[in-house]
Amino acid sequence: MGAVAVTRLSIFAGIRGVVVAALVAFFAFPAIAFAQEAEQPAPKPAPPPDLEQNCPGLVAENRPRVIPAAFDLAALNADQVRLTFIGHATFLIESPQRVRIATDYNDYVRPPVLPDIVTMNHAHDTHFTDHPDPAIKYVLRGWGPSENEPAVWDLKYRDVRVRNVPTNIRSFGGGTERYGNSIFVFEIANLCIAHLGHLHHTLTQAQLNEIGRIDVVMAPVDGGYTLDLDGMMEVLTALKAQIIIPMHFFSPFTLARFLDRARQLWPIEQADVPSVVVSKTTLPESPKVLVLPGH
Repeated sequence: MGAVAVTRLSIFAGIRGVVVAALVAFFAFPAIAFAQEAEQPAPKPAPPPDLEQNCPGLVAENRPRVIPAAFDLAALNADQVRLTFIGHATFLIESPQRVRIATDYNDYVRPPVLPDIVTMNHAHDTHFTDHPDPAIKYVLRGWGPSENEPAVWDLKYRDVRVRNVPTNIRSFGGGTERYGNSIFVFEIANLCIAHLGHLHHTLTQAQLNEIGRIDVVMAPVDGGYTLDLDGMMEVLTALKAQIIIPMHFFSPFTLARFLDRARQLWPIEQADVPSVVVSKTTLPESPKVLVLPGH
């Protein structure tokens, strides 16, 4: 091959490298998702999780306190997760690779950025929508096509794994809708984070085993529409999460009623901003309740 041809190939390779790098940087920017994945992940049964593998124990002896963080686009370290309380039962969860997840996604309370993944539950329309943004890559409904077919999700996307444990809910007629709710578990950055959704009953040992070891739990604490306070205390005690974040409390009075019960078991911390960055090494040495502002 002649010297001129070699030179042209070198120039072309250099230009192509610059273009590819620019495209990668552009599409990696998380502000807007431009296209929906062609297919939703197919629901498939998953075996009960191995607790050590999915939710390993604490890894640091000297753990600094959890660090609050204002909501922004700041990059996360490889071992960090950002949780932002949007309102009601909706949180924005962000991974180190900037995967964005919105819990109990609905038509009334939504995060200010487009999520990659949304989870939903079926008890009320403030916990789901029939019209999710078509640009969302993965829409995970926490209920199945019938009461005999629970939703079963085990989604892996970039540095995130999302799985669910179905639970029952009360129907509007006073009966039971089997598998109308899901507890979603998010495995990110060596952390296991659980969102209890619209939980209506205490958990069996089989369900606790399937959920596994939890580091952070987002719990509905209204004490009426969801599980009563006695039952919620039983669930939270059984889960043994290091951080308990209240949600679904409607008013300061309802939140205060939960906190009066909770402080008998755990210390209470009030955050100044609705966002917090956590990692395995920033988990508290003993469980606590972390209240993020909002309702």
